[in-house]
Amino acid sequence: MLEPGFAVTGLLTGLREGVEAALIVAIILSYLVRTGNGRHAGRIALGVLAAVLGSAVVGTAIWLSVGGLSSPYEQVFEGLAMLLAAAVVTWMLFWMRRQAASVRGDLQFRVDRALSEGGAWALAALAFTAVVREGIETSIFLVGLTTSAGTSVGAGSGGEFGAGAGSVLVGALVGLLIAIGLGYGFYRGARLIDLRRFFRWTGVALVFIAAGLLSRAVHEFVEIGVIGLGNGVAFDVSALLPHETGIGQFLRAILGYTSQPEWVTLLSWTGYVAGVLWLYLRPMRPRSSPPAEAPQPVSD
Repeated sequence: MLEPGFAVTGLLTGLREGVEAALIVAIILSYLVRTGNGRHAGRIALGVLAAVLGSAVVGTAIWLSVGGLSSPYEQVFEGLAMLLAAAVVTWMLFWMRRQAASVRGDLQFRVDRALSEGGAWALAALAFTAVVREGIETSIFLVGLTTSAGTSVGAGSGGEFGAGAGSVLVGALVGLLIAIGLGYGFYRGARLIDLRRFFRWTGVALVFIAAGLLSRAVHEFVEIGVIGLGNGVAFDVSALLPHETGIGQFLRAILGYTSQPEWVTLLSWTGYVAGVLWLYLRPMRPRSSPPAEAPQPVSD
């Protein structure tokens, strides 16, 4: 049975990361068609397929490695996996925020260079390198989410899939399928969504999801004694809103909510959300770019 909260976290992750990758591929393909090089689209598909398979292998290898560890090393690995996932998504949010305005021009420049210097197969390498970063980021984030799902519901850790972990992956798959459809719409020129608002608000949602991963990681370290300060319970509202069932379980999956947070866990979640949201939502200063060089003719 699917756990709605974990399915939503997976869907948001797959949708956000999938749209980024789909836009990259759509920009490359549309530029190839516009410049009369549409016959090379098959090489782009090969590069994308290799990137997807490579990312899946990386994610699977990380997930399976958990099962080879015994307590307390398993809990340490789970905590580190969730910390890494939170760090990756934080870096990704700010990288995309900074680079969004120049992604199209950069990709088109790299396509021109691949065609003029490396030939058609260089396009496959370009597609691979452009997509594999998104894919590996997604794999690491999903490993963190499935690990959190397993430790949250008491199943799915140690390399075994529980209902929570399975829900994350089902949600991610649905999100990726939607992203593919949006990418195709972008390639065909349809304005299906306002991309600026889409990335802004899905980014805000991912901040809260990453905060939940951070707080779960801190909780894991408190449980095994790695963190000894601030491990007293801040409050207990389990009689009103327990995190094991119902709305509390949904909030736990989305936000990392717990009805009995330790002080260090609560402060970690609050500090991360306040600090990252302030940095993410503040206006960006326009970047000054160096004078562009005169374009050189490309010989056939």
